Amino acid sequence: MGFSSRRRSLLVLLLAGGAAVGIYSLGANAASKAPPRNTAVPEITGTAKENQELTASQGTWSGTTPITFAYQWRRCDKNGGSCSSIEDATKSTYKLTNTDVGNTIRVRVTGTNNEASNSANSAPTAVVVAENPTAPPTGCPSGTGPVTVSQLSLPTRLLIDAFHSTPAVIGASTQDFTLRVHITNTCKQVVGGALVYVTATPYNQFVVPPEATTGADGWATLHMQKDATFPVSSKQQLLALFIRARKDGEDILAGISVRRLVSLQVDQSK
Repeated sequence: MGFSSRRRSLLVLLLAGGAAVGIYSLGANAASKAPPRNTAVPEITGTAKENQELTASQGTWSGTTPITFAYQWRRCDKNGGSCSSIEDATKSTYKLTNTDVGNTIRVRVTGTNNEASNSANSAPTAVVVAENPTAPPTGCPSGTGPVTVSQLSLPTRLLIDAFHSTPAVIGASTQDFTLRVHITNTCKQVVGGALVYVTATPYNQFVVPPEATTGADGWATLHMQKDATFPVSSKQQLLALFIRARKDGEDILAGISVRRLVSLQVDQSK
């Protein structure tokens, strides 16, 4: 091979090598440019309580540097959904307000470089509580009682806490008996003025008396007269009674009313 041929071959090799280096450099340069990608979500620290300050971390990101970060705090429902951005809450810290009480808070962090922008959301905080929460209403009058039923409202309820009959045991020959029912409430107060209803079950064993009103001591007295179907069988050993106590003017199935099923002993030999 002549000198000219060798020179041409060397030139071809040099050109080919340079092209390969150029291609490699372009590929390496392209590979080094990547948009931001979140690899660990942002986190919120602080106490979820009115007037307390929350702080957001940016999380962990990959991508071509430098990456800049922007923050947007978001108010969500108690389950962390239905979120909406909070106006002007765009710093890495956020002070909770009364509007946040009963909701959860998330933060959205957006990473931006020369290639693109991407966002990542934090997990929600606990439900935000009031700084000085108001005690829920009890419906109870102050003090320990006794009280009148007109003083009571939900969420308190009436209670049938005691009853007894005279005679204590009902016999086959019993024509009537007296039932005394004691009413208190969930505030542990004796209740006067409550209306008390009682009926035997199954029906028609004893005549249903008119509703009786509890006195200041919480007791109501009802007189039960024997009806046609008592005893219901020769083997009857119990007399079941349905008792209801209520506040006058309220729906008998709602309000502060209470119902209880009790029983008296039956001895048919008497």
